[in-house]
Amino acid sequence: MPELSSPALRRAALGAAGAAVTGIGYASLIERNAFVLREATLPVLPPGSSSLRVLHLSDLHMTPGQKLKQAWVRELERLEPDLVVNTGDNLAHPRAVPAVVQSLSGLLSRPGLFVFGSNDYFAPVPKNPLKYFKKNHKRVHGAPLPWQDLRAAFTERGWLDLTHVRRDLEVAGIKISTAGVDDPHLRRDRYDTIAGAPNPLADLSIGLTHSPEPRVLDRFATDGYDLVLAGHTHGGQLCLPGFGALVTNCGIDRSRVKGASRWGAHTRLHVSAGLGTSPWAPYRFCCRPEATLLTLVAAPPKHPAADTGHGVSASEAVAR
Repeated sequence: MPELSSPALRRAALGAAGAAVTGIGYASLIERNAFVLREATLPVLPPGSSSLRVLHLSDLHMTPGQKLKQAWVRELERLEPDLVVNTGDNLAHPRAVPAVVQSLSGLLSRPGLFVFGSNDYFAPVPKNPLKYFKKNHKRVHGAPLPWQDLRAAFTERGWLDLTHVRRDLEVAGIKISTAGVDDPHLRRDRYDTIAGAPNPLADLSIGLTHSPEPRVLDRFATDGYDLVLAGHTHGGQLCLPGFGALVTNCGIDRSRVKGASRWGAHTRLHVSAGLGTSPWAPYRFCCRPEATLLTLVAAPPKHPAADTGHGVSASEAVAR
């Protein structure tokens, strides 16, 4: 095989460097701001029920200067969802609460549910990316964030904080039993405080968690919840074409890193890839920032033989 000359090596090195710079530029400047609305249909309501439109938001990781993201989130009000669910990690800066509240101002007038994530409590810090490939890497937290102010802003407008509480509500004529846990990523989850089957008189039961840790999902599924909503994973954030997410940053498998799937025989899981990133890792590749409009519809008659894989229908797969 002929040896490469020094000029050829230099050209190859320059080509590789140029490709790397182009990729980083695309991931940080273009795709990170290429917000997209996903849609999915989940058959979780009793037969004969009217549909319910749920807007799932997660992982805004907002800083005061992110005007593009703030404007895009404000436009979501036009969807007029019946219910808004926020699964945490709203903040990435100690002065970001006003930006989050202003972005969500229209949606805060609608029924809403929320739990917080680690980046509502603590500011993000620089991390070695290789740590994400280790199962038990040490958690490092930044300075405390003003989560109490954010919670007050949400609850004063009527959103329900589901952190270790069970709440019943009625939305668009549908009775909903809900419960949530604090962030399992920080090991703050205390599922025993909400344990037990949801209200049997409800038409729908929804569980909330920031990080979709299997130990929490198993408990929701065992208790018989119809739907569990989570975020945290960023959909992998950096994905490879034909392969998908490299990591999930939690205990679930890569196939469930975003979108809809089943967890157990009955429970549906939806994991949002979220709208933001850490300021210390401002990149997305093959994983656009997203919000998801879930249309909950009546479940069809059960046909066990028709279920395959995770039980994700074609309509559910839209959110993947």
